[in-house]
Amino acid sequence: MSKKNRLADPTCLKPYDLNHKELLRVVIETPKGSRNKFAFNPEEHVFELKKVLPSGMSFPYDFGFVPSTEADDGDPVDVLVLMDEPAFPGCVLSCRPIGVIEGRQGNRKDQERNDRIIAIEQDAHSWEDIKTVDDLGKQFVRELEEFFVNYHRLSGKEYRVLGLKGPDQARKLVKSGMR
Repeated sequence: MSKKNRLADPTCLKPYDLNHKELLRVVIETPKGSRNKFAFNPEEHVFELKKVLPSGMSFPYDFGFVPSTEADDGDPVDVLVLMDEPAFPGCVLSCRPIGVIEGRQGNRKDQERNDRIIAIEQDAHSWEDIKTVDDLGKQFVRELEEFFVNYHRLSGKEYRVLGLKGPDQARKLVKSGMR
């Protein structure tokens, strides 16, 4: 067996749960509450530290990606996962999408779409009644949007929220990004 065959590569997983086709598979990169931003490096098959957020700022929920997808920014489709307790980098979750924050990142001359799906882990008790992003409430969603605006500002990039769409648009985003 070659060395490469023994390495885990979550980017090769299927984007949907094989037993429940409406559930997305999400690979967690950065856990809720972390100031450290991790990202999977598919060339080296490891999770790397990409950024450390300033004191007082942390990821509000688990953040990861849908495997076997590619978004407009060249990375896998991003997902913010609401669940009862934080997961860990590399953990694979089955999640139901409830919506998407549509956004554009970059400076005036160099802009690209960077949408973020919002999903709920299938066994999350505290979130079981939430069906769409509208169920979260306007203030809650505004805080999620502000996190992404402030997160990009740290890198000297602008992030502008274009809109908020429901679970159907989240599924379309995954389908259009499947490779």
